Amino acid sequence: MSGLSFSKGKYRVHEARSPAARAALMALRSVAFRAGGNDADSFDPVCRHVLIEDESGAVAGFRLLALPDGAALGKSYSAQFYDLSPLEDWPGPVLELGRFCTRPGLRDPDALRLGWAAITRIAQEAGADLLIGCSSFAGAEWAQHRAGLAHLAAHALGPDGLRPRPKASERVDYPRQLAREAGDPTTLPPLLRSYLGMGGWVSDHAVIDRDLDTCHVFTALEIAAIPEARLRSLRALSG
Repeated sequence: MSGLSFSKGKYRVHEARSPAARAALMALRSVAFRAGGNDADSFDPVCRHVLIEDESGAVAGFRLLALPDGAALGKSYSAQFYDLSPLEDWPGPVLELGRFCTRPGLRDPDALRLGWAAITRIAQEAGADLLIGCSSFAGAEWAQHRAGLAHLAAHALGPDGLRPRPKASERVDYPRQLAREAGDPTTLPPLLRSYLGMGGWVSDHAVIDRDLDTCHVFTALEIAAIPEARLRSLRALSG
């Protein structure tokens, strides 16, 4: 499969294959997830890594893990935290999105749109019909994210038969801890808002990750659920 590469405006989107590109991406990740420490893990060697740059350098990046079907979900990053057995009968290829990060202080929504353009193009090339991942709130103390989590509990839960079951010992169970709270969608992280805006859904609990100092939710997006106009727009962006 040929490497991904396209440009739009001041940005260039490409796979981080060279040592210099990979170093730039890992530097961005280290700031976003480890306060400057090393963020490499055992999933990196088996993932495709995408970098978004402008004239000043790296502005955003992420990795994608390709899995042949639901039966292979046990090999995913998400499976460390969630029991994914309800999805094990998913018949088609699955992509797991991970470590999506942006340069600190970046406020340009075009970087996120170009990231999604790259993701949808790779999904199309791979024949993937499901995108999964862990979408993070910064900070492991879940109470500071209460309004966002309550919104998810009230408006964004996935189908009963597909939602992951609890696995992590430290978690927030929405029915028990957030019942009948209205929530506030404006407090959701941008990536998670994008997921939901395209038809994605979330787990019925959040996991507290002390290692990364985050509180995250399992997120799934069926490619077929993305509105056709949005899909055309994303495909046009990636050329």
